[in-house]
Amino acid sequence: MINSRTFLDFDTRRVPSPCFVADEVALENNLKILAHLQSESGAKVLLALKAFSLFALSPLISRYLSGTCASGLHEARLAHEEFNGELHTYSAAYKESELREILAISHHVVFNSFSQWHRFQPLAQAATVDRPELTFGLRINPGHSEGTVPLYDPCAPCSRLGIPISAFDETQMEGISGLHFHSLCEQGFEPLDRTLSVIEQKLGKTLHTLKWINFGGGHHITMPSYNREALIARIKAFQERYQLQVYLEPGEAVAICTGVLVSEVLDITRNAMDLAILDTSATCHIPDILEAPYRADIFGSGEPKEKAHCYRLGGQSCLAGDVIGDYSFDQPLRIGQRLIFDDMAHYTMVKTNTFNGIALPAIAVWNSKTDQLRIIREFDYQDFKRRLS
Repeated sequence: MINSRTFLDFDTRRVPSPCFVADEVALENNLKILAHLQSESGAKVLLALKAFSLFALSPLISRYLSGTCASGLHEARLAHEEFNGELHTYSAAYKESELREILAISHHVVFNSFSQWHRFQPLAQAATVDRPELTFGLRINPGHSEGTVPLYDPCAPCSRLGIPISAFDETQMEGISGLHFHSLCEQGFEPLDRTLSVIEQKLGKTLHTLKWINFGGGHHITMPSYNREALIARIKAFQERYQLQVYLEPGEAVAICTGVLVSEVLDITRNAMDLAILDTSATCHIPDILEAPYRADIFGSGEPKEKAHCYRLGGQSCLAGDVIGDYSFDQPLRIGQRLIFDDMAHYTMVKTNTFNGIALPAIAVWNSKTDQLRIIREFDYQDFKRRLS
């Protein structure tokens, strides 16, 4: 099933290949849903830059959301320079030199352990002299796993992410204003509801002492199947019960169904089956295909043997496993033919790399209502060379 339906009639020859293309109309539709959630629930919604960092669209994003969340210094600097609103920063561990810069630009800084908090507490509290709006939080691990893929489950056994709730020491909360947890991945309301119940049961007294709590990301809020009314009701009740501010930091929910990746067939060969080499690489351009793993949808394609002509699609790199997958098509593929990979805005541009010297995809922004198209960025040899020495 194709999700980025505004691209069904998109002319792929208007952009270079490979190229990420984001539809600002589809993005705004998601942002309106999240803005409605904010207004109805009283929660504040932040964009998780780790999933989607297309700062060319920051004016649009900042118009609807309350701010951004960063996973370290470079994302925090990007948020500070290119986005408006609040900036929340969390890292599994901080270097002192980087933390000093983070404290100068963030509004909330979240620590992953009591040891990091105690080590840097004097530095953090000194920063509030000039920036009284700066507050500090701790990430907790609810110890309640709702994840289905171990790679993306922060509550998996032996996880390094967050203080295990079973080991949480309420006597070490001096100077802490909030808690943060992130335990979901592409999930609906019910897993969040169950996780909140665990947190309330085990940390109910602590919640009454806080100014804010961050429910993290992984919420599929903008998907049609998500029970947004239940989420609104749960947030309102939670804020009223504990008299604190709730934050959410979706990434995928902001950018889902808003973009595609245009690719071109470079060669067609055969080795026990038909093979097509593309200018798009799984390992360089869509690494989640290998890491998750998952199957990327392609416009007009089917499952293997579903349609008349079946191909194994792969990239240009020398990695033997640089395989996108097996797909079938109604007509034979042609050298020079353009293919469209669906739903490629989130966790794509932020994860690309130049292994083998393969060029990064260009980035374009399209407006599906006006048909205006802007090529935002094209990458060349110098982008590859600057990463090396």
